[in-house]
Amino acid sequence: MAESGVSVGSRSLQLYEAQFFGFTPETCTVRVHDAFRDSLNHILVAVESVFMKRLCPGHDPPAELRLTARESTQKLRQFLQERFEIMFQRMKGMLMDRVLSIPHNVLLPDDQLHQKYPEGKEDLMKLQDSIANLLQAYEAEVCAKQALLELRISWRREGMGNVQDSIRHMMDAVGQLQDVVGKINKRNKNLDEV
Repeated sequence: MAESGVSVGSRSLQLYEAQFFGFTPETCTVRVHDAFRDSLNHILVAVESVFMKRLCPGHDPPAELRLTARESTQKLRQFLQERFEIMFQRMKGMLMDRVLSIPHNVLLPDDQLHQKYPEGKEDLMKLQDSIANLLQAYEAEVCAKQALLELRISWRREGMGNVQDSIRHMMDAVGQLQDVVGKINKRNKNLDEV
């Protein structure tokens, strides 16, 4: 989001522009630069070829003329590239500032929800704490369900013996179940406080 709260580091990386354009402005200008240099090289090779054909129509030019033409083409290339680098730095600055940048007061459509429902770090921390508490409560509920299931199985298994053994076993199981319920209640109290 291009707001005053955007860090200097993220502005220098131009993340908001990359989100909008699908590429970073730096990448775009590097590609324009490379495309121009490639075009310049192709043009100079074509110009050299035309000069050679005009100087020696109908037959191959001598090696000395080809060498001189190549040296002249290299000097012209170097001269043009030096001038281009100076012009390109100015052009790059203008492109980056005026064409490929998102003003600080512009909000992209994808970020409209952030403007309507801003959430700070505190809200995020509360949500994360709430999720952690809900997970603990869920785990406690699963443990309670498992304890009840074990109680039911042991009652069926042990309930067939004599009455005193069945009651003693049932009392042990109820004690264990009360411990689990106590843990669940404690976790639920913590959850209610959030």
